[in-house]
Amino acid sequence: MSEETRNEEAVENQEQLDQIVSLKKGDTVKGTIVKLEDNQAYVSIGYKYDGVIPVRELSSVQLDNASDAVQVGQEVECKVVSINDDKESLVLSKRAIDTENSWEELEKHFADQDVFEVTVADVVKGGLVADVGARGFIPASMVERHFVEDFSDYKGRTLRVKVKELDRENNKVILSQKDVLEEEFEANKLKVMSELQDGQVLEGTVQRLTQFGAFVDVGGVDGLVHVSEIAWSHVDKPADVLSEGDQVRVKVLKVDPEKGKISLSIKAAAPGPWETAGEQFNTGDIVTGVVKRLVTFGAFVELAPGVEGLVHISQISHKHIGTPQEVLKEGQEVQVKVLDINTSEQRISLSIKETEEAPAQAPRAEKPSKGPKIDLKDNPNVSLNNQGMSVTLGERFGDKLSKFK
Repeated sequence: MSEETRNEEAVENQEQLDQIVSLKKGDTVKGTIVKLEDNQAYVSIGYKYDGVIPVRELSSVQLDNASDAVQVGQEVECKVVSINDDKESLVLSKRAIDTENSWEELEKHFADQDVFEVTVADVVKGGLVADVGARGFIPASMVERHFVEDFSDYKGRTLRVKVKELDRENNKVILSQKDVLEEEFEANKLKVMSELQDGQVLEGTVQRLTQFGAFVDVGGVDGLVHVSEIAWSHVDKPADVLSEGDQVRVKVLKVDPEKGKISLSIKAAAPGPWETAGEQFNTGDIVTGVVKRLVTFGAFVELAPGVEGLVHISQISHKHIGTPQEVLKEGQEVQVKVLDINTSEQRISLSIKETEEAPAQAPRAEKPSKGPKIDLKDNPNVSLNNQGMSVTLGERFGDKLSKFK
């Protein structure tokens, strides 16, 4: 061995000796992952024996296995937690260095309120946990714009978040994806609303149902279809005729950018009932309808959703009635005859009595005679024949009139 080679080895040994002597608790070291077990990872840092990173010191979030955080061959930076040469024990912490390094970046994210990606490491009570160097917590109310009942399938998902709250002293990092989604929603809403026009007909998807109407998504923005605008016929509850996820055709009634509101109509996007009434009904038709309203002068009968005709009180019954309520009630099904139809004026005249056979008239009673019965058979002043009986004035009073000649 040459003198030069011996000198190089001596220098290298001295450097290793210096490292051994100078290595102490709290030092920061760099090394390579050389072996993994379920609950720890082994790191070669050039020391006389390998260091160990317990699974709890691999990440700021709880892990099931060391392989969830690092892989063999990966370079890591760690802090010395404890060292015992007698027992050849060197405990390291990757989490401590990651946390220290992360705060500067987290503070910058918080100041800039910019968006960055995180991976959900765990689902816990009240929300989600992500490793951002420190333990980042996303409360359940800050995950989505809508309510989420079950977060069990969120583990492993990548979310786009903002730093909502930061407290280094208490190692507290609150993140929010909802803020990101809300901002994007509002930006898209303004864009869509600027492009919408009153009277425009669009395809939409029913998002939510309430007692007063349905919210329909038209290009990433929800518009309200009031319950009165769902159908031409009366609707008590939107859920009676619609379901979430339904594809519907809607007409834009009004766009209010200042209030951020869009009023829509499903019924206005479909042909009106009176537009097709002329094809459905003709004068003289007998159809079935339902009594919808009773008024003093008659009854309004619905022939089809949104199409009502009037049965005048004189057309309700063959017999005289004082009020429609005497023979009809709301909700009653009746047969009616179309007397006249005018779709342009949205008016139909109907009759109930013309669908029924008129009752037979009772025979008239004979009028009693006012005097004694006279037998005209042998009276010379009365003429009887097959056509009837006739008595002339001359024949009846001729003999008396002759006296005045």
